[in-house]
Amino acid sequence: MDVDPTDDSGAVLAAVGRQVRLWREAAGLRPAELGKALGYGENLIYKIESGKRIPRPEFLDRADEVLGAGGRIAAMKKDVEETRYPKKVRDLAKLEARVVELGAYCNHNLPGLLQTEDYTRALFEMRRPAYSTDEVSRHVAARMARQTIFQREPMPTLTFVLEEVTLRRPLGGKSIFRRQLSRLVEVARLRHVEVQVMPTLCEDHAGMGGELRVLKLPDGRTLGQSEGQMSSHLTADPKVVRSVELRYGIIRSQALSPRESLAFIEKVLEET
Repeated sequence: MDVDPTDDSGAVLAAVGRQVRLWREAAGLRPAELGKALGYGENLIYKIESGKRIPRPEFLDRADEVLGAGGRIAAMKKDVEETRYPKKVRDLAKLEARVVELGAYCNHNLPGLLQTEDYTRALFEMRRPAYSTDEVSRHVAARMARQTIFQREPMPTLTFVLEEVTLRRPLGGKSIFRRQLSRLVEVARLRHVEVQVMPTLCEDHAGMGGELRVLKLPDGRTLGQSEGQMSSHLTADPKVVRSVELRYGIIRSQALSPRESLAFIEKVLEET
């Protein structure tokens, strides 16, 4: 997977690449010779050593063994693994790992935290301009990694408001969408999660401004996030956050209750 030059993870990859090169030179091997010993091409060795390619964990393990690095190369796997995810996602995941409460309103597809892997992959594969196969895999892996929030201790309070249309548009195909609806039912039954549905026939709707999220942190701070077609804006500005919180609260009051919503989703699943 090639590196995004605008991503600040480049410094980590450059450092890893230097270490691989130094250990290779100390072992008296040329790039082609190391590549042959590891089962990779010479071009890949050059790219990794120059910080232009993200090495896989198995590459670092094998390089450590072949070069006799005594665990020093393999020890960098954790740092490298984080660079596999886009910076925006890494930053968001760090926030989600700290929240005590998170609320999200989505209006065109299901929230990333609630998506199955197949549904997520379908979404990224239909993006235009199209992503490469590696880019799709990178984004899917990043989104799936964020879902550890459901297993966190202590448990955060998670609330979601979904537009009815997101429960009826079979993105990815019928079989993928059925599994996605089943996942929604499963998550909606968790004690620390509340899922609500905004009916399409609702005549009064505070969410016409688009998607939004409210994130509450342990230190008492609250962040507001709004999503647009080409941008995402996260802010701690009290005035803006109050507006986002107010809007989200009204949206929740206009939607079906969690109990009604669960029954609604189960009915759609039966009909799909």
